[in-house]
Amino acid sequence: MTQRLNPNDLSLDAFRALISAPSACPPRAANMDRGVPIYHSADLAPYLDVPDQRKLLLDEWADVLLRGAGVFAIAGALLDTAVLDRASKCLKNLIKGEREGARGGGDHFAAAGNNDRLWNSLEKHALADPENFAAYYANPWIDAAAEAWLGPRYQMTAQVNLVHPGGQAQRAHRDYHLGFMTQDQAAQFPAHVHELTAALTLQGAMAHVDMPLKSGPTKVLPHSQKYPLGYLAFHEDDFAAVFEEHCVQIPLAKGDLLWFNPALFHAAGANKTQDIERLVNLFQVSSAFGRPMEAVDRRAIVQAVEPYLPTAPLARQALIRVAAQGYSFPTNLDVNPPVHGLAPQTDQDRLL
Repeated sequence: MTQRLNPNDLSLDAFRALISAPSACPPRAANMDRGVPIYHSADLAPYLDVPDQRKLLLDEWADVLLRGAGVFAIAGALLDTAVLDRASKCLKNLIKGEREGARGGGDHFAAAGNNDRLWNSLEKHALADPENFAAYYANPWIDAAAEAWLGPRYQMTAQVNLVHPGGQAQRAHRDYHLGFMTQDQAAQFPAHVHELTAALTLQGAMAHVDMPLKSGPTKVLPHSQKYPLGYLAFHEDDFAAVFEEHCVQIPLAKGDLLWFNPALFHAAGANKTQDIERLVNLFQVSSAFGRPMEAVDRRAIVQAVEPYLPTAPLARQALIRVAAQGYSFPTNLDVNPPVHGLAPQTDQDRLL
């Protein structure tokens, strides 16, 4: 069996068959809304403190993300509106400051000008208002969902997306890691990497305002995370058309959480209201295992060996791959944005 995925092998029929699978209501979910399991924090709070019950709940969430719909919501995950409103004020002030400084971030999958991005809202929030940060992130529902998919030693990052009235929808996509690559780049990775990459991250979103359907809550396509060629497929217009035909949206209340497998086809919706500033804090949670074994000063290595780069192409490529960073992340997206693609240029690219 080939270990490379090829765009020529994409099958709309296979994709349609997967997304047509029925969504059974998981045992601990309160209900299903358009194929998306909805959990109520008030019903499940006792589960979190009892180890055996907690394991059952977290195992159920992991199964939903992997074998089920690929997405679920937790209603009432942050009920203290004072904490949420103070966080919103802090994040909006940070956005305002960056906009005035001409430093605001762009979006990977939407046209410029439709929204405001705050990259690394985690660090910026903590430094701007540590008391509120502590109250906001001391949240057992954020912790439990991240642990369910990634285990207890996860790494949290966050980015704010503020979509103004009239803001347009994103194009359907998958997310980090392979989702931030072009189709040609993703196709260079063997099939087993496509299969495993979704286990490295979890996507989440905290609603900071009530988000009725007209405000454009995230469009999701249940079961689409199961398509093996999905990191190639989302670049294709015909797959994007199927997404638009079959995707669903669920309204979210202020303080609700939405979690989904990063391989799920999804896209922010269009804000068709005239008065709702759709403020969402996006959680990009990563596996603790996404790190090398030793701390290496790549900058020092590159500076040392650059005078000795071979002229032979294969030898030059081999040395550069060993010496320099070959991946765009982690990075400071404020100063190193994805200007010419879905991800910033790597040190290997620059050196080559």
